[in-house]
Amino acid sequence: MSKELQLKAFERLLIIMDELREQCPWDKKQTLQTLRHLTIEETYELGDAILDNDLNEVKKELGDLLLHIVFYAKIGSETNDFDIADVCNEICDKLIHRHPHIYSDTVVKDEEEVKQNWEKLKLKEGKKSVLEGVPRSLPALVKASRIQDKVKGVGFDWEEPHQVWDKVQEELEELQVEVKAGDQDKIEAEFGDVLFSMINYARFLNVNPEDALERTNKKFIKRFQYLESKAGELGKPLMDMTLAEMDVFWNEAKKL
Repeated sequence: MSKELQLKAFERLLIIMDELREQCPWDKKQTLQTLRHLTIEETYELGDAILDNDLNEVKKELGDLLLHIVFYAKIGSETNDFDIADVCNEICDKLIHRHPHIYSDTVVKDEEEVKQNWEKLKLKEGKKSVLEGVPRSLPALVKASRIQDKVKGVGFDWEEPHQVWDKVQEELEELQVEVKAGDQDKIEAEFGDVLFSMINYARFLNVNPEDALERTNKKFIKRFQYLESKAGELGKPLMDMTLAEMDVFWNEAKKL
């Protein structure tokens, strides 16, 4: 599709947003605050579609997210704080500034150097910490990944994967010590250290821990629902089955 048609489609969305904000009772009432939880939900729905590799659904969910961006910009324009042009220009200016290897004479050798320059530029822009860009409300597992990515950008990182694995083993041993001692608060603290080190190790393996865990979640759900269906065929509630009986169907599910 040509740029002209793409711009036409975007203009159509802006016009519809204006009409909805003026005429629809629900759209009239919305604020930045009331839309926030809906935007988070839409983001997760997009994430699900990407994990499922359902490209048609990805297209739909991107549309939902784009609507939210336009909605926020419309609300901002009504208070004269910002509009969609300000939003677009802000990100354009940031991209140009953060890519001096494209828009200036800076030379980089690889992707890693691009990331390092990105973090250095952010600090020059006035940020006091490289971790300021990590949202407080991110889910803990995703937040841990982003924290580790950020500090890597300024050189705070392990050198070799085996060092990270040694750290995982060390944290597991410390967890076992606290489990034996029975102090619940310390057990929780050490368990968190184990998870954090595992997420770090995943990064060295080029594995996204969120995607990996969700993949396992989906696999478990599929197998457990197979178990439920087989129990249903026997007319026997799961709670009345022994673990040995359930294992038969679980192993069947693993072979599917």
